[in-house]
Amino acid sequence: MAASRRPGLLRVLWLLTVFAAVFSLDSGMLYPRESSSREVKELSGLWDFRADKSPSRNQGFNEAWYKRRLSETGPVIDMPVPSSYNDVTQDPALRDFIGWVWYEREVVVPSRWIMDAGTRIVLRVGSAHYHSVMWVNGVQVTVHKGGHLPFEAEIGSLLRADPSKSCRITVAVNNTLTLDTLPPGTIQHLNDPTKYPNGFFVQNVYFDFFNYAGIHRPVLLYTTPKAYVDDITVVTDFTDNTGLVKYQVSVKGSSSFTLKVTLMDKSGHCVAASSKPSEVLKVVDVMLWWPYLMHESPAYLYSLEVHVLTSDMGTTSEDVYSLPVGIRTVSVTSSQFLINNKPFYFHGVNKHEDADIRGKGFDWPLIVKDFNLLKWLGANSFRTSHYPYAEEILQMCDRHGIVVIDECPGVGIKDIRSYGNTSLTHHLFVMDELIRRDKNHPSVVMWSVANEPASEMPPAEYYFKTLIKHTKTLDPTRPVTYVTDSNYARDKGAPFVDVICVNSYFSWYHDAGHMEVIPIQLNTQFENWYGKYHKPIIQSEYGADAVPGIHSDPPMMFTEEYQKAVLQSYHNVFDQKRKQYVIGELIWNFADFMTAQGITRVVGNKKGIFSRQRQPKSAAFILKERYWRLANETGRLPIWTKYPCSL
Repeated sequence: MAASRRPGLLRVLWLLTVFAAVFSLDSGMLYPRESSSREVKELSGLWDFRADKSPSRNQGFNEAWYKRRLSETGPVIDMPVPSSYNDVTQDPALRDFIGWVWYEREVVVPSRWIMDAGTRIVLRVGSAHYHSVMWVNGVQVTVHKGGHLPFEAEIGSLLRADPSKSCRITVAVNNTLTLDTLPPGTIQHLNDPTKYPNGFFVQNVYFDFFNYAGIHRPVLLYTTPKAYVDDITVVTDFTDNTGLVKYQVSVKGSSSFTLKVTLMDKSGHCVAASSKPSEVLKVVDVMLWWPYLMHESPAYLYSLEVHVLTSDMGTTSEDVYSLPVGIRTVSVTSSQFLINNKPFYFHGVNKHEDADIRGKGFDWPLIVKDFNLLKWLGANSFRTSHYPYAEEILQMCDRHGIVVIDECPGVGIKDIRSYGNTSLTHHLFVMDELIRRDKNHPSVVMWSVANEPASEMPPAEYYFKTLIKHTKTLDPTRPVTYVTDSNYARDKGAPFVDVICVNSYFSWYHDAGHMEVIPIQLNTQFENWYGKYHKPIIQSEYGADAVPGIHSDPPMMFTEEYQKAVLQSYHNVFDQKRKQYVIGELIWNFADFMTAQGITRVVGNKKGIFSRQRQPKSAAFILKERYWRLANETGRLPIWTKYPCSL
């Protein structure tokens, strides 16, 4: 973590030391960007779709559906990609389907891509939930376990083997959760023939959101030259008015190349340059990346432009990749969270990738609407509860200064059997993938390795000690947390985190209707956690369900008035503790979202301050007034920011 001010030479030496152990995976996962050397072809749209409804769910593999057109194996339907498949049809069996589903699309690949043997052709899936197998023209090209993160395969040689064939892409996706997956779950077979049909089973989960499934993010074909920029890692710092950008470039496809690295400002002017694969660039009169509402010019981004030149038998090839770079530091003390050496207070939300019909499917209009609402609200931050969000969302955060706690899918680790070596190995690999993907985003200031695990269980100590140590080794520049709701005295993982994140729902899940307990119990919670661990605390979840349009005075549970009153009771305690060691408050939740059916949920979780359709409840106006007051208390905002505008 960046410390307070030190001489410039020591800063450079620190940056060099950081790189000794950073980011261990063999290949990069740079976001596909078009450039003078790269093309991107998006494959969003309608795909053929078929669910394998056989009792074993393995008919597709047994009959090798991937070897021919999916429509030749049986009935197919149209399925939009990206989207969850659950809410698209009128079939209740598909809504709650567990097992393998199959997607297929035939794609026209530009002939110049295929004819040029020096062009790499890469097939990339932004995310699919949760276990995926991908074929091209009947040949398996990759397997990926885990949702929420991208996977890809180079397919150029396969297409060139028979240029007369079209490119038929088949993806099988399975949303089954086991004790070793993230998130974990169990399959329960119910065999009583007097109660259940033959072969009846249910998927049990330990999280409170719907188990949406399918290809959730864009599928792309993209190209690079044979010698290409495989990965870039950037770590930033500053001293006085000089910015320090330590970069490391990985090139694949050639061992002999010429490199040109240029750091450009927003106006396109070069501010620093180098020809080395690893270097510390110095930026005079640096413009720092500041969070929204913390500075009058937030979210300043430079551009690191990397040019790789290679010559092979008289033929010159060039690859160009441009990476947005925000220069900022993050550090933690026993009572503060610092961005650029200034205290930062998280006033924001928890979110879900969730909306009508599309489920968790990527949707630009929804994303832009959510960011407009965040800025209207005066929120400066959110947590990616409870899984990594789309890369494009983090890019929006970079551009608009919204601070992110980036959380992996480690939600619902409740069963002691999920603390075994198989689960831990998978969890470590997921953190590798997450950090490899998101390491360069200035908006990402902290990693969260789990949400509400059963951290009081004895195996949790070794599990989280190993997991957190591994995460800090991968990225020494950001603090690490996990989100807890367990008893402070029995928590096995808290000694190893940098920030304590606590979820609590006083006067909701217990002492229902008794708001008078909130000040006492919330104060006790904070004092106990801080007294034991002496680490800054974020109230990472709090709230109450409110059905839009339901009112009662005096307030009663599930009314908008009750939700408002609960929030205000929490806020009174926050205002006392934020002067000491509480460094943030994140409401649960930004918007209502879907859950599995159950008697405790009325068509989903209604704790949103906005409805699922993004209309404000009364609580949204309470938070808007509070968040803008908190922002203006810093004294660093111009008067015009008192009234927010759209993006």
